[in-house]
Amino acid sequence: MRRYGFAIGLIASFILSGVAHYVGAPTFSPTVQFLISAVSIVFVAGFLGKATESVAHYAGERLGGFLNATFGNAAELIIAIFLVKDGMFDIVKASVTGSIIGNMLLVLGLSVLLGGLKYKEQSFNLKLAGHNGSLMLLAVIALFIPAAFTKSLTTNETINLSIIVSAILIVAYLLWLYFSMVTHKDELSDPVVEHGEAAWSKGTSVLFLILATVMVAFGSEWLVGTLEGFSHQYGLSELFVGAFLIAIVGNAAEHSAAIIMARKNKMGAAVEIAIGSSLQIALFVAPLLVLVSVLFGKTMDLVFTGYELVAIGVAAFIAKSISSDGKTTWFEGVLLLVVYLVLGIAFFLV
Repeated sequence: MRRYGFAIGLIASFILSGVAHYVGAPTFSPTVQFLISAVSIVFVAGFLGKATESVAHYAGERLGGFLNATFGNAAELIIAIFLVKDGMFDIVKASVTGSIIGNMLLVLGLSVLLGGLKYKEQSFNLKLAGHNGSLMLLAVIALFIPAAFTKSLTTNETINLSIIVSAILIVAYLLWLYFSMVTHKDELSDPVVEHGEAAWSKGTSVLFLILATVMVAFGSEWLVGTLEGFSHQYGLSELFVGAFLIAIVGNAAEHSAAIIMARKNKMGAAVEIAIGSSLQIALFVAPLLVLVSVLFGKTMDLVFTGYELVAIGVAAFIAKSISSDGKTTWFEGVLLLVVYLVLGIAFFLV
């Protein structure tokens, strides 16, 4: 009965969110549209989390988490491509920044905190933690270099540097996937955790994961579409909206799966969703957006503002410090959330 109730709530809230989006004002005010879309995202989050858990039962925690992060980022990538096409580069970069720090601090922080409240200590593969730390540093370095050299370069040289760096990062990320999923798959596997019974069969699990991702794509677009009117109504800055609100609500559904996994003591999958998603955005999604922008005739550079670079650097530093031993406790989740709160206040005041 509870399952049927959730299904009804999922379908009803999703349809209502779509109606609110396409009908719009004056029938639905920006605040009402935002609240309806937010409720819909909560239901979609539960659906996606269940589908990811079921896929992880068959594919393993790490691959299940990777699939969740990839499907979730695919939805975000689609939205970002439309923004790039319209030349809204600053908002795209702000949302990329928000996604990176949101995953490393908010998503990982909540996962570690809520999982730690249920289990005294949770663990994941130590070697994987070390590699994740190195990749975090690579992401920071790769995003810092174009900004550091941009004052000494012409506009065309900055664009060329951005394109070259983007291509290198994509190749590096693909090599990491080959390394971690093929040649060193066994060494980077997660600790064995009892999974219990899967909610659905293998085929149904994959089908529902795809369906949930499609719903995420639509639901996220509808929710993000409410933010302009909502933020204008409450006097929120574009930087804060791009780096925090869009990043939080645009990724809420797929990232909630990390919390669900942590509460089930599947920290390997939770880390893969949170950290893996951040790395995928920094090393693949952002560079891909640069290359895609070339096709639209106006290329987006890879130069981020000082505020954005500081936020990414701080997030990478604290996340690497906490995850480097392959073990987590609830207080470490508190530390991550405190850093996220401090950054959020700073961005709000700017």
